[in-house]
Amino acid sequence: MEVVILCGGLGTRLREETEFRPKPMVGIGARPILWHIMKGFAARGHTDFVLALGYKGEMIKDYFLNYEAMNNDITIELGKPAGALLHSCHEECGWKVTLASTGEKALKGARLKKVAKYIQGENFLLTYGDGVADVDLDALTAFHAAHGRMATITGVNPASRFGELKVEGDRVARFHEKPKGPGSGLINGGYMCLNRAIFDRLTEDDACDLEYGPLERLAEEGQLMVYRHPGFWACMDTLRDTEYLNKLWETGQAGWKTW
Repeated sequence: MEVVILCGGLGTRLREETEFRPKPMVGIGARPILWHIMKGFAARGHTDFVLALGYKGEMIKDYFLNYEAMNNDITIELGKPAGALLHSCHEECGWKVTLASTGEKALKGARLKKVAKYIQGENFLLTYGDGVADVDLDALTAFHAAHGRMATITGVNPASRFGELKVEGDRVARFHEKPKGPGSGLINGGYMCLNRAIFDRLTEDDACDLEYGPLERLAEEGQLMVYRHPGFWACMDTLRDTEYLNKLWETGQAGWKTW
């Protein structure tokens, strides 16, 4: 399946980093969190990526346009730049990365609609560019295929400042995006599997969101299911989150590392 990664937000709660770079390019160790997310998908055989770019998207384009030179040993004969010889030494061979500019101010639904032309399959995977997890993608896609509904989202604990799911069995009965009261159940951890019919629920208007509106309506219609993930999940929302993820990486406790 194609993997769509939403990489366009401003990341205002992480202004210490995002003033200078888009949030997906904030580092964990020597690599941006976006690389970590993609490595997790690639470990399960999903290597066809569509990145929906927005804020400072040119930095993400630059990263991948120069990926070969920056991640391989290279021999250059001065005066003959076209004859540069790359000595393969990275493990990302075979990744297909589509870098799609979806606008500076577009909300997530609009970004997704704008990359619809790059999705060939009946179903596809979708996640955010700031969350890492050890989700069993094989189990997620099998669950999605088995229930036959339009959308599956991954539910994780604990509920906090994120959208809360009211669940009846495996069906999402109601989708609350960032409720004001205290949370008590699962939250949307990203890592979604969607049928391409979702594109009919979206527009390219920059004001088209994904959680507010489309997912809420799918829940009301019984078309939104939840795959429960009891394993590792974390997001990079604040400077404290960034420091926490880097500490896990540095100490060999990165629960999202499945490669």
